[in-house]
Formats: sequence, structure tokens, C-alpha cells
Amino acid sequence: MLEASAALAAFGFELGVLKRVRRTGWWQVGVRDPESVAEHTMRAAQLAALIAAEEGASPERAAFLALWHDTQETRTGDLPHTAAPYLAKPDPRAITEDQTAALPGAAQAAVRDAVGEYEDRESPESRCAKDADKLEMLLQALEYRDLGASSVDEWLASAQQDLFTRTARALAAAALGLTPLSWRTGR
Repeated sequence: MLEASAALAAFGFELGVLKRVRRTGWWQVGVRDPESVAEHTMRAAQLAALIAAEEGASPERAAFLALWHDTQETRTGDLPHTAAPYLAKPDPRAITEDQTAALPGAAQAAVRDAVGEYEDRESPESRCAKDADKLEMLLQALEYRDLGASSVDEWLASAQQDLFTRTARALAAAALGLTPLSWRTGR
């Protein structure tokens, strides 16, 4: 068994895998080099904070939950939705339990609690984090469409389904009317 600092360092190495795991569903629409899970997670966490701020929830907590929502993919890879009929969905809590088994108590509890809260979708912050996950996918689909991946309508529709918050629904509607460079051009 690793001592506490070594266990934390080893987990840090495992988390680095997320920088190399690609979001695989995009390959099906011709994106040659899709973003990594880590890249997706970063923008999702940022969006979670913004949504939570507008919703009167804790931006810090929402961002923290979003940071941990896909960490299990170090063990499973990113499974596209087309795999669902053939594979049972892995339990994120069980994977997180295995991933954090060697961590010292406080770190272990922080990660396990974050994943559990995110999966339960009971707190305002968890709903903001889930909305951010969906909205990040919507923004990515619009960016890929702008670069020539024309068959992203399935992702756009999926991203808009079951949004919990008023802010997320408004953000999705607004994004659909903008170009990916609207931040730069003002239109």
C-alpha cells in the first residue's frame, strides 16, 4: 500500500490520462482530432461556475463537481452513446471508489462525495454541473459544425434535453444563434 503522498501522486498520474483520452463520439461525424476528456472537463467546470452564479448556487461547488464528473474515464475510456446497447453503463461511484481506495481520508472523501453528489442530481450545484456538461457538448458541436462536421444535430438535440436550470436553457438557445467567433466579432 502506498503512503499518503505517494497515493496522491499516483492518482495525479492517473488523472493525467484524461489529457490523452479523446471524446470518441465525435469520430463518428468525421472529427479527426476531437477534444480530450480533460479539455471537455475544463470548460464544463467553468460553465458550471457561471451557471451556478446566475442560479444563486455555489459556483465553487458546481465547478468542483464538474471537475470530477468524468474522471472515471481513465479506467473505461470515453464510451460513445452507440455503445450503450452493447455494454452496461459503468457505475461512476464504483469506479471512483476503486480509483480513490489508496488515497488518504480527506482526499478520498472529497472525491467520492463530489462524484456521489453529481450523480444524485439533488443539489442545485449538481444540476448546474450536469447542465454545464451538456452545454459544453453543445458548444463543442457548434464549433465542430463551424469547422465542417455537418452531422452534429444529434449532439445539439441531446445537449438540450433535460436541462435543469433556466440559465442553461437560455444559454443553449443563445448559443444556437451565435457563431463560435461571436466573442471576437460581437455577432
